Amino acid sequence: MNVLIYGDTERSPALRHELPLAIGDAFLYLEADGRRAVLTHALEEGRIAIAAPEVERLLADEFGRDALIADGRPRSAVVPPEFPLALADRLRAAGVELTTDDAMFVARRRRKSPAEMAGIRRASEVAVAAMSEAAAMLREASIEGDRLVLEGEVLTAESVRARIRELCARGGAPAPPDIMVKPMGPNPAVGHESGAGPLPPHTPIEIDLWPRDESSGCWSDMTRTFVRGEISDAIAEIHELVLEVHERACSAVRPGTPGVELYALACEVFEAAGHPTQRTKAPGETLRSGFYFSLGHGVGLEVHEPPILGRGDPSPLVEGDVIAIEPGTVDLAVGGTRVEDLLLVTEDGSERLTGSFGYGLVP
Repeated sequence: MNVLIYGDTERSPALRHELPLAIGDAFLYLEADGRRAVLTHALEEGRIAIAAPEVERLLADEFGRDALIADGRPRSAVVPPEFPLALADRLRAAGVELTTDDAMFVARRRRKSPAEMAGIRRASEVAVAAMSEAAAMLREASIEGDRLVLEGEVLTAESVRARIRELCARGGAPAPPDIMVKPMGPNPAVGHESGAGPLPPHTPIEIDLWPRDESSGCWSDMTRTFVRGEISDAIAEIHELVLEVHERACSAVRPGTPGVELYALACEVFEAAGHPTQRTKAPGETLRSGFYFSLGHGVGLEVHEPPILGRGDPSPLVEGDVIAIEPGTVDLAVGGTRVEDLLLVTEDGSERLTGSFGYGLVP
């Protein structure tokens, strides 16, 4: 099977997986008969040689694009879905048969390369450090009426988010502007709402952050929930349930286990406690409480990538997968909590990459 990818490594995860460095200009990658090559130029040749010395470098000054598809060269190739249409038309007009195969490129990327794993580990270390800083801000804040105050200023979602992003950037893994710092009390904003305004005491505060390692382009992802002040019995019970699901799911991660089985395991625990799930809702209903989302997803060159640990992905986990396990549930009357860890699927189980940070509600 021949492989042809055209793009830049900033926007094409398929290409970044093959060539682990950031290149903003589009170029051609070819794989045929055991040969891996890129068509590049003097500006990028040295960087490519360092990052991927096993990849042959064909310089544009010496080899035109047509040389890669001339007589005697492969006349067919598999390309990713984002392959440029204009270039595909040109190649097909020249007699090259192109076939898109998203599943094949997804499978190649699921087994993380050493460079990708190093980046994910760096991003995860930064994530843990940033979560520690956010917890310290909550812990050191005083309770003044219905607000938290830190160093004479009202503590807001924006100020905590800014501090997280500052620390992540200094650690070489910047976090995007929409990371979540949001209260999860009664009738909370669910989904990917980032959170805004003063942070209240005695209320669950969910912090979900996903920094991206600058060097590798790979992400991490983790979530914790904190309460600064009194923890109600109802929230404590919900959090205990979430931690039970989290522990069961993490313990069940190993190669060969389908994501749907992990999701079903989580649903069984939540449903037994009376919480609605995607399995128990009415057909066509949009669920906004209970365990209303999937259990998790793959993480790598994209922060959300296969496998999806929900109802619709029967594919088994493979050694080298990196997945986020993020159970949570919401009772609209009292609020909700969620926790999330990043796991590497190993030969006989898993390794928690963000598990060094605790799971308690007290920051």
